[in-house]
Amino acid sequence: MGHHAFPPRRRRPRDRDRALASLFVVPTVGYVAALILGPVVLAVAYAVSDVTVADPTFDWAGLAGIERVLTDAVFWRALLNTCIITAATTLLAVVGGNVVARLMLARVYGRWLVRLCVLLPWVTPVTVSSVAWLWMLDSVYSPLDWAGRQLGLLGAGESVNWLGRPSTAMASVVAVQAWRLTPLTAVIIMAGLVAIPRNIYEAARVDGAGRWLRTRFMTVPLTAPIVAVAGLFCAVFTFSDMAVVRVLTNGGPTHSTEVLATLAFRRGIDGGDVAQGAAVALFLLPVLLAATLTILGLVRRMVAR
Repeated sequence: MGHHAFPPRRRRPRDRDRALASLFVVPTVGYVAALILGPVVLAVAYAVSDVTVADPTFDWAGLAGIERVLTDAVFWRALLNTCIITAATTLLAVVGGNVVARLMLARVYGRWLVRLCVLLPWVTPVTVSSVAWLWMLDSVYSPLDWAGRQLGLLGAGESVNWLGRPSTAMASVVAVQAWRLTPLTAVIIMAGLVAIPRNIYEAARVDGAGRWLRTRFMTVPLTAPIVAVAGLFCAVFTFSDMAVVRVLTNGGPTHSTEVLATLAFRRGIDGGDVAQGAAVALFLLPVLLAATLTILGLVRRMVAR
């Protein structure tokens, strides 16, 4: 019985396209992986050493540096402050972003100017905006205090030490962070609102559904995933940010606004203890990773519904 020779199977154009796409993606994935893994590996290496600015030689120290961090009361205070500031900022930015997104979609004359003004806090360099807020919250020359005196909220010559008291300093940091991130959430949420087909609203209106019912059973479920993603961006940016706290309070008064990023900078750069700074910074990764996976899991469940 003779053997039949079958012609070699030709690769379909779709397979070739996928292979070509994968080839183009590899450099980008490699670059991002190196960008992320490089600092992490370096931080781990420094955290298990005793490297300082005065003595840069690498000597193995094991987990002694991490144990010092875990027994430091300032570290736990900074971790708690970081979580509080992140949670409060994310909540305010998401709520404010929902309101601003609807204002940006309103059909009014000069809508482009409104959108431009809304985006200014986000596009302005964070150090520039933080310095501006530092002046606005000054204990002597604050225009907020002047406005309060003009409105009768403060007595003559009375001023609020916005950044000098723990409670007002924390509130000021949260307010500035929320002011800076609200435009970002507004743009993301606005994109989600625009993507909702208008015909389903028209159909619901014809069926007698009022504004409240349409918002509750249509707008909220359809925009919930995009709102969660906006909240994730806010949480990541706030949790890892140090510029606002560094400029406004530098972690004071008495570590009441100290966050992990400023503590790592203070120990590693200002204090010259590179190993301690790396050990503190290393704790940013697991917390951010856990929060990201949790929020993405919630988004996946929302989409599956």
